[in-house]
Amino acid sequence: MPTMRYMPNVVTLELDGAKCNGCRMCESLCSAFHADPKYSSVNPARSRIRVFWCEEKDIYVPIKAGKHTGVECSGRTTTRIGGKEYGECSLCRRACPVRDLFHEPDSKLPIECDMCGEPMPEKPLCVKFCKSDALTYEEREEEVEEEMKPEDVEIGVESMVDKYGLQKVVDTVARMTKKE
Repeated sequence: MPTMRYMPNVVTLELDGAKCNGCRMCESLCSAFHADPKYSSVNPARSRIRVFWCEEKDIYVPIKAGKHTGVECSGRTTTRIGGKEYGECSLCRRACPVRDLFHEPDSKLPIECDMCGEPMPEKPLCVKFCKSDALTYEEREEEVEEEMKPEDVEIGVESMVDKYGLQKVVDTVARMTKKE
């Protein structure tokens, strides 16, 4: 039976396209941080965050790299921004086999936002240096569903019931409790 519990320190990076001015500082810092050696070069193709421009509304949409998927999406929906249609892939956060977005340019391995590594800094670089406040960093508690795991005693009792039968185990426990 599942139970609910709170996970402390769930970290999220919030992106607000309405505030983004398209400076791409987040892309530059992220790519420099992930260069080898660190800060040795700037290559936006290595960045775990990308800024897309919507011509119609003249707005910028920052998108953070999400989890990798090994398969092509089956959905074919479109997103409408300012009367212009964007394919499902345009605003997708996942690295997938169909497109080059969010893959290392040299190795073609998928990349994902790691919030600037372990141990995580107070704020990721993209948030720290975003002058328009389009990127914010939140640490909060989040309620999650957790499966109850059987304790060791339960596992042991189940295996005894399987081996000797329920009645034999009940009789033995009853006999043992009378001794105390």
